[in-house]
Amino acid sequence: MNGISESLAEIGQGTLTASAVDPAQASQSHTHETACLNCGTPLIGTHCHACGQAAHVHRSLGAFFHDLLHGVFHFEGRIWRTLPMLAWRPGRLTREYIDGRRASYVSPIALFLFSVFLMFAVFHALEGSEGGETPAVRSGDLDKAITGTEAELGVLKAQRQKLKDSRADTGDLDRRIDGREQALEAMKDTRSAIAENIPDTRRFSDFHQIDKAIRKFKKNPELAAYKLQTYAYKYSWALIPISVPFLWLLFPFSRRFHLYDHTVFVTYSLCFMTMLVILGMVMDWLGANALLAVLFFLPPIHMFRQLRGAYGLGRFGALWRTVLLVWFSSTALIIFFVMIMAQISL
Repeated sequence: MNGISESLAEIGQGTLTASAVDPAQASQSHTHETACLNCGTPLIGTHCHACGQAAHVHRSLGAFFHDLLHGVFHFEGRIWRTLPMLAWRPGRLTREYIDGRRASYVSPIALFLFSVFLMFAVFHALEGSEGGETPAVRSGDLDKAITGTEAELGVLKAQRQKLKDSRADTGDLDRRIDGREQALEAMKDTRSAIAENIPDTRRFSDFHQIDKAIRKFKKNPELAAYKLQTYAYKYSWALIPISVPFLWLLFPFSRRFHLYDHTVFVTYSLCFMTMLVILGMVMDWLGANALLAVLFFLPPIHMFRQLRGAYGLGRFGALWRTVLLVWFSSTALIIFFVMIMAQISL
């Protein structure tokens, strides 16, 4: 229940954060003013034309919680117009927002913030429902593993001797014995290194920072995993500036499309991919693994449709750009991963 409660709290926080950055999320109230309470300008409409503050501000606890529930569960109704467009007609959604027809839709950055909050909330909720946390590794676990492996090797060797005596095939047992002996040797080397306080100097990649991060994972997996989630959540916004230059490369030196267009495109695209990750987590939790393979083909299809609608491309122009965009997206994710691993290694 604690995981579910924390998840609901994160969803609420995400919606409120999204509302804060979305200018159309202004709250209405039950008081009536003739002048703006912020700057004193006489009011003409529902908002002050001088400073932009809402004309009516709430002054009761009931109105406050009404605004809270309205923001969390309704998002002013625009979320229900935006999500279907994002899923099925992403190009039109992107183009309409760029062209200024925005009143009916949630802004890309607000939707991105909400989807990221929702993704991590769902992740923690499903993680907490899997029952029991992974027990911490104790100092004596390695000795127990070595003792158990030695005992298993003794049994396997006795079985192999019986097969040899009966002139039966021992190939399968030989492979199992070889595997157990290699594992036993690795465990003994690790125990010796720990006893002698020898640092692990193995290289796992060509990046020093990633090597340090991997060693931290091996030393304390739970803490490293927590840091990975925290930094991925904290720096998720960095995916936008990382991705925009790659999209610009699809339309170099174009006078029709500008960086703003690409930024809106990238942000809405990331919103859809985040929602897809959420759907994948839920399907995996429900045991619908057979359907997970279908989700693998959705990102390129979505990119193709968004490129055609947002930039007015033909099928061939959208197709070759989709191929490059899939590759660019993978590169952007690798850059983001390296950045997060660098933070963990600090």
